[in-house]
Amino acid sequence: MKKWIASAILLAILVFGSVIGFNMYKASKIKEFLANRPISEFSVTSTTIELENWVPLLRAIGFIEPIQGVMISNEVAGKIVKINFESGQNFKKGDALIYLDSDVEKANLRAAKGKMPAIKRNFKRMKALFLKGSVSQGQVDDAQSDYLSLQGEIESYQATISRRIIRAPFNGIAGLRNVYLGEYLTAGSNIVRLEDISQMRLRFTVPQNDLNKIFVGQNIHIFVDAEPDNIFLGKISAIEPAINYQSGVVQVQANIPNKFHKLRSGMFAKANVIMPTLHNQVILPQTAINYTLYGQTVYVITDKINKQGKKHLQVNQTIITLGKSHDGDVHVLTGLKVGDRIVTSGQVRLSNGAQVKIIQSDLLNKPDQIPAL
Repeated sequence: MKKWIASAILLAILVFGSVIGFNMYKASKIKEFLANRPISEFSVTSTTIELENWVPLLRAIGFIEPIQGVMISNEVAGKIVKINFESGQNFKKGDALIYLDSDVEKANLRAAKGKMPAIKRNFKRMKALFLKGSVSQGQVDDAQSDYLSLQGEIESYQATISRRIIRAPFNGIAGLRNVYLGEYLTAGSNIVRLEDISQMRLRFTVPQNDLNKIFVGQNIHIFVDAEPDNIFLGKISAIEPAINYQSGVVQVQANIPNKFHKLRSGMFAKANVIMPTLHNQVILPQTAINYTLYGQTVYVITDKINKQGKKHLQVNQTIITLGKSHDGDVHVLTGLKVGDRIVTSGQVRLSNGAQVKIIQSDLLNKPDQIPAL
């Protein structure tokens, strides 16, 4: 019995010992494999920092309006007897657009003019007789009053007739006609819109914090969806003297030449206010920036030598300060210097101290046209 127990104990010791020994052997081999395993290298694209010129932009949005634009209306009521224009026609200042019926006023004018010779002769006769002492000063004054009154009446009829001819107040192009021949118009009826589109204006707002960056005469670039391939050049012509206390913005107006009449009033427009060029600045592609809750960072590539004496590339995360961005590039204010190599893509799998290898790729090359957001 004792022999059997001893054999069982010995067998158990051998079994457990072999298991423990195998596990220890396995752990040592895994450790050896991990120690000799080559460190992973991540493929990235990179760029080397060089100093460039940077043109800061102040972005804004607004609406296009004409240099002059008005809805033509009639001052007095009347029936249309003649329409002297068609929709879309160009006009010069003073051209007649609409004639209202003025037969009654013309008849009254003729009657008043018919009385004028007699009234005028009577006034002259009274002045001559007064010099001879044949009439009193009061009779001369009555004759003068009749003459001046009739003269004013004639001018009143002439002005009324003139008001019944609706004329273009400035050079421009007519819109769509809203009236028809023979139609009776009440005072203030909308006849047609007239706009001078030889030069347009853009009104936009600027935050009060950027007020010191703009000035009258400053160049701006205007973009409209109707002409995606064109950049319209303009200049700031006026800045509102008061800031809106509720929104903290100031209104700005810019003039835009419109030689080919491609801009029309009411168009939504985006504007870039061009600020003075900054020389020798650090510029990075926007894809190189890592945006996090604790700030913006980039991965800087440096040359390292491992324990075996082999050279490799390693990345370190660096915090930077950014300025404005446009067209896929970012202005870097602090944190980088000339000659630094920066990772531009492939940062997702990186961490401090990771080894990388640089590859060439054109996936991040800027397209000819940046898609609109």
